[in-house]
Amino acid sequence: MTPRFSGHETFPCRYSWLPKAYAALTANPRIFADEDGAMISLGVGKNMVRAIRFWAQAAGLAELAADGSYTITPFGTAVFGESAFDPFLEDIRTLWLIHWRLTTNVEEPLFAWDYLLSRWQHPEITRAAVLRVFQQEAERLERKLSRVTLEQHFDTFLHSYFPTRSRKGGIQEDNLDCPLVELELIQKVGERRADDAGRREPIYAFRREPKEDVTPELFVYCVNEFWEKRRSTEQTLTFRDLSVAHGSPGQVFKLPESDIRERLEAVETDSRGAFRYRESASVQQVVRGGESNQDLLSAVYQRARA
Repeated sequence: MTPRFSGHETFPCRYSWLPKAYAALTANPRIFADEDGAMISLGVGKNMVRAIRFWAQAAGLAELAADGSYTITPFGTAVFGESAFDPFLEDIRTLWLIHWRLTTNVEEPLFAWDYLLSRWQHPEITRAAVLRVFQQEAERLERKLSRVTLEQHFDTFLHSYFPTRSRKGGIQEDNLDCPLVELELIQKVGERRADDAGRREPIYAFRREPKEDVTPELFVYCVNEFWEKRRSTEQTLTFRDLSVAHGSPGQVFKLPESDIRERLEAVETDSRGAFRYRESASVQQVVRGGESNQDLLSAVYQRARA
C-alpha cells in the first residue's frame, strides 16, 4: 500500500473533468504521456492536465498501463461511455459512487480520504488538529513531506466537499463546479480560537445521518465492492464489518448504525437475492450469492430518480 498525498496539483475535481478525461482517453489512450499535447487537446494549463489525469485515475475511470497509456475501466465505460448511465454527472448517485471510489482505493489510497473517512475518531474536524495527525502519520510511514504538502492535501480534500467562501461570504468561483460539494457530507458547525494571537479557525463535522441519495441499490453495490476489495476470502460479513470497518459503507457514507441495520434487513430484496442477512441473538451477518459487480452497477441506475 502506497498512500498518495499529492498529484491533484491542489485542484479539487471539477464537473467537466471526468467527462473530458473519458472523451480524451477514448480518442487517445496515451494523451497524458504528452503533457504539451494534452494542454492543446484539453484546452487547459499543464497543472490542470496533471489534475485531470489524477482525478480520472483516482475516481476509477481509467487505469495506467505498463506502456504509459491509460485503459478505460468497466466502471468508466458504464458511467461515461456510449449509452452510459450518467455521462455528464447529472445524477447524485454518480457523485456518491465517485466519493466511494476516491475513498476506497486499497493499493494507492488518497491519504486524506482514507484517513479522515475511516480512521478519524473525533466528532469535529479542525485544520490544526488534522495537520498534526497528518504529520505524525507521514513520519510513521517514513514519508518526508513538507507542511505545505500536507496543508495542500487537506485543503484539497476539504474543498472537494465544502465550498470555499470569500471574505464577503460568497462562494469563490473556483469552487462552483466541485461536484462532491452537492453531497453536503461535511458541514461547518462552529469556530474556535486557534492560537494565542486570537486567530480563529472553522470547526467542521461529517453529516452522520441517513442519506436517501445513497439508494438501496447503491448500498448493495458498495457492499459487494467492499467484500471484493477487503474481505475477498471471507464467506460472510458481520454487521460490524459493514458499519465501522476500515473502508466500509458505514464509514465512507457516514451512516448511523440504525440506518445500516434497516438496509441489511432489506438487502435480500434490494439485491435481488445476491445477499442475505441473518440476525439472531448471537449472529448478525451477511451471506452473498454470485451476482457480478457490473450487474449490481446497472441496478443502481435502473430505478428512476425520486
